[in-house]
Amino acid sequence: MPGTVITRLKQRADFLRVAARRWKWAAPGLVLQAAPTPEAELQTATRIGFTSSKKVGNAVARNRARRRLRAVAAQILPLEASVGFDYVLIARKETLTRPFSLLLQDLQTALKRVAAQPMRHKEGP
Repeated sequence: MPGTVITRLKQRADFLRVAARRWKWAAPGLVLQAAPTPEAELQTATRIGFTSSKKVGNAVARNRARRRLRAVAAQILPLEASVGFDYVLIARKETLTRPFSLLLQDLQTALKRVAAQPMRHKEGP
């Protein structure tokens, strides 16, 4: 949806809530996790968080991977993200070397696959 407001997830509790929902799709260049925004939060925006573990590499490599994910998200999410959802993009080792055009495709595919997963009515553990 064009014009979607994108804000950032920054608190650990939000990352854990999205992970607990278990809606995810692993693509070669990234992993996408998704969860509906909680009722108490503003549901007219899409929220996004970025993470990268030590599996990706040293601090320089992790920061570069997150920068690449932010650039991909900036191009794709305003057009294709669902309003009222929180997303977490997780870097993989391939995030560093994968061509940018393929990272864009990875995120588009992941968004479609996550949206197609059956809705679970139970909210986390």
